[in-house]
Formats: sequence, C-alpha cells, structure tokens
Amino acid sequence: MLMLKLKLLSFLTINFIFFISAHSLSQEIDIVPYLKKIESGNVEKVKEDLVDLKEDHPNDPSILFLDGVLTENGQQAVVIYQKIVDDYPRSKYADAALYRIFSYYYALGLYETAKEKLKLLINNYPASPYIKIAEQSVLPSGETISVDEEPIDDGETQPEQNYQFTIQAGAFTNFENAVSLKNDLEKSGILARIAEKNVGGTTFHIVYAGQFVTYEDAENFLQVMNTKFDLTGRVVPINW
Repeated sequence: MLMLKLKLLSFLTINFIFFISAHSLSQEIDIVPYLKKIESGNVEKVKEDLVDLKEDHPNDPSILFLDGVLTENGQQAVVIYQKIVDDYPRSKYADAALYRIFSYYYALGLYETAKEKLKLLINNYPASPYIKIAEQSVLPSGETISVDEEPIDDGETQPEQNYQFTIQAGAFTNFENAVSLKNDLEKSGILARIAEKNVGGTTFHIVYAGQFVTYEDAENFLQVMNTKFDLTGRVVPINW
C-alpha cells in the first residue's frame, strides 16, 4: 500500500512539473517596457538590450516582434512579422505583426496585396483593434480601403521611390521551379517577380526579390534572405 502511494505521489509530482514547465514555455516575455522606451526615443538602449534578449529567448515571438519594430529596413521587418504570423499565430503580437505587414504594402501603394492581408487580419483575429485602424486607411481617390470593394483607380499614382537594386534569388530552366521560389518568397512578405533571360540559346527564368534604393540596403537584406531560404542570391542593378 505504501509503495502504491509513493508511486502515485511520484506520478502526480512528475505531471505537476510537466504542467508548470509547459505553462511557463507558453508565456511570452513582456516587451511593453521596451516598446515604451522606443516610444520615448530611447531606441539605442533597446537595441543593446535586444542582443541579450534574442540570445536568452531565441524562440520567443514577442522578442521577434520587438526585433521587427527595431528593424529599419521595411522588407526585412516584413519577413520578421511574417514569421510571427506563420509560426506563432497565437502570439499576443500576431495581429499587430499582420497589421504591420498590411501597412507596409499599403505604404507602397500595393492595395490589392494590402487588402489580402486585411482579410487575413479580419478572419484570423476578428477581435483585433487593428482592424478598424486598417479600414480607415485612405486610398488616393479619397475612399477608404475595404475588403469588400475594389480600390478606385482615378489615374493618380503614388510617389515612386528611386529603386536601383534588386536581388537575383535564383535562375531556373524549369518555370515551375521559378514559380515555386517566387511563391515561397511572397508568402514571407517579400516582393518577387520572374523575368526571362536567354543565355546561349537557353531560356532561364530569373526570380528577383525585393527592390532597394541603395546597394547597402540590398546587401543587408540579402543576408537575411539567403539564410532564411538557404539561397546564394546576389545583388544586381534593376534593369526593368
């Protein structure tokens, strides 16, 4: 009888420890103090703290979100936010990450893509406060963006950035392989396109990723993209 009680006690203790461990793993680091520091202009101090935070909590989605907030390159930030949406959809910052992706495409004037992100926000996070904010975004025509109506094209265009560089992510003789890479890039929030190039009588389908004003911006993003997708891309001038 005593042996049975000891076994039962051991069983309950092990399961209690398991429950506590699982519960603690589900908790995200509180980054509100860091966000407040950023808001007050103390960005450099938070950047310093982020180094240790990422090392101590490499898989914490809140830390990942903080990393996105501090990432100055918009395309790099979108990749980080998309990782939160894809890998940590239940994170407390998942809806905020999706809203920031929406904002990125809206700022570029890519309203159809922005609408798709807004649809995801509404469908996946119906209680998110960011939905109302997103729906108040104004199109060049003066209309508000809507997931139920097509954007109105009144002939006005957004001011264009003077993009000089892009990244050649891959070159394929098989078109389906090029499409597959393009889709993978776009799912991660990276603008991508395919162009044909004839070399020695062979047609290659070139996948280009992103567009950048400076070579330095493109080079910085290249490191992120190569690591994430296990590629050996290179920076090239835009010639389209």
